[in-house]
Amino acid sequence: ALEVEHIIRSNGAVPATIALIGGVPHVGLTKEEINMLGREGHKVRKVSRRDLAFVMASGVHGATTVSATMVLAHLAGIKVFVTGGIGGVHRGVAQTWDISTDLKELGKTPVCVVCAGVKSILDIPKTLEYLETEGVPVMTYKQDDFPSFFTASSGVKSPMRVETAQAAASVAQVQIAMGLGGALVAVPIPPEHQADAVEVERAISQCLREAETQGVTGNKITPFILQGVKEITKGKSLEANIKLVKNNALVGAQIATHVGSLSLKSKL
Repeated sequence: ALEVEHIIRSNGAVPATIALIGGVPHVGLTKEEINMLGREGHKVRKVSRRDLAFVMASGVHGATTVSATMVLAHLAGIKVFVTGGIGGVHRGVAQTWDISTDLKELGKTPVCVVCAGVKSILDIPKTLEYLETEGVPVMTYKQDDFPSFFTASSGVKSPMRVETAQAAASVAQVQIAMGLGGALVAVPIPPEHQADAVEVERAISQCLREAETQGVTGNKITPFILQGVKEITKGKSLEANIKLVKNNALVGAQIATHVGSLSLKSKL
């Protein structure tokens, strides 16, 4: 988190890491708070929009998902948010009805989310269909295919392509100004840092079978599969995850500076 904040500052934007400390929402953390959350690890509760009220009332620490981060960012007046990947429609959704609240949040909360695409453990085509239903502009940065988190391409064509951070910022600013909800910018992981697509897909399939056998469901399934993929790929997926987050931070900071400039001009 500290390295990501440094990248954002170096590219002209102001970072504000979001979490709940003792039940209190913090938009912007100190170095000590970031290190404390790191030490607490899995003791820190995962917090989506659904969990915000409960965690705040309970007075415990919380790590916010995309949906909860968007809510708090919007309350603080922040228009651009950088993350690794968003949640989406899970594989086997016809049986489980497991759809991330991140998608609903993007449809109603006016924040531009910059990510490396949908986590590849999910059903990417169905996720893009759901985002279309929610009216979310989905832009991919400098390529036609929508990225697949650990790898640069999912093989699925992106609804929109933008060539520059300024172009992405222009779309996001119009979306926000018109009260149409959020926007999504997918930034492919640089090819030199991506994981092997075949190896990752094989690992995902194995972990999905194990999750079904062990009865892992709900908000526990994503961390279960990501941990399993990390172990099967001998840490290669984690290395790719770190690289893509840093790359997202760089592009996200550039988008944020342009959004800030456009917002200022609209007030003049």
